Amino acid sequence: MPRIVMITGASSGFGEAAARRFAQDGCALILAARSLDKLQALAAALAGQCPVHAAALDVTQQDSVDAFFANLPEPLRAIDVLVNSAGLALGLEPAHKADFSDWETMIDTNVTGLLRVTRAVLPGMVERNSGHVINIGSTAGNWPYPGGNAYGATKAFVQNFSRALRADLLGRHVRVTNIEPGMSDTNFSTVRFKGDVARADRVYEGTRPLSADDVAQIIHWVNSVPAHVNINTLEVMPTCQAWSALGVNRSMEADAGGTDS
Repeated sequence: MPRIVMITGASSGFGEAAARRFAQDGCALILAARSLDKLQALAAALAGQCPVHAAALDVTQQDSVDAFFANLPEPLRAIDVLVNSAGLALGLEPAHKADFSDWETMIDTNVTGLLRVTRAVLPGMVERNSGHVINIGSTAGNWPYPGGNAYGATKAFVQNFSRALRADLLGRHVRVTNIEPGMSDTNFSTVRFKGDVARADRVYEGTRPLSADDVAQIIHWVNSVPAHVNINTLEVMPTCQAWSALGVNRSMEADAGGTDS
């Protein structure tokens, strides 16, 4: 049996590109996402290269996760690689103006959803003493920016959870990697701005951001290094992006009631 790779969020972006990259190796793919039509189209495109199982999965719903794994074909249950790619950002408003339901959706997807799927897959890896969990974090988990509030917090969680998994799995041959992409031209900004394509396009004007294929190559590479090597965290930005200076507002006068000490 070829290596079995499960990818959440496989209908678009990093997840779809990762599926295409692992298919080149002939891996058996388990593709999961909410959009079954897109998954089936991808599965049909990859069917000549490798075995593919595609099924709808909403990581925000425990019933959906339970049904997905209960209906997984027996030959595909020994998952070797889990790529937690399902995730999203919604809105760019400051915290005091943000839509709270957007915050809830990001937490349900980026945090709780990732936990649900990982918890379902990890015991089998531990029992077999073999496997690799690859989480998709973000530079936003390390470097805050205006409007990134809850999204950045969810990705900071992914980073720390990945580290905690490594601590829990010490002494076992189960690897954990957190990949943290920066500016990437996928459907990320279109989703963030709720279908406003023109606004999303402006994010990338004058830049050469990472592509989904760039990140997929990294996902594949961290899994391809020798089994005794664990890439803990890999932060990646396009060359056109770097850290900015700390924000300073120079229009505010010092508090008249305060004193320097």
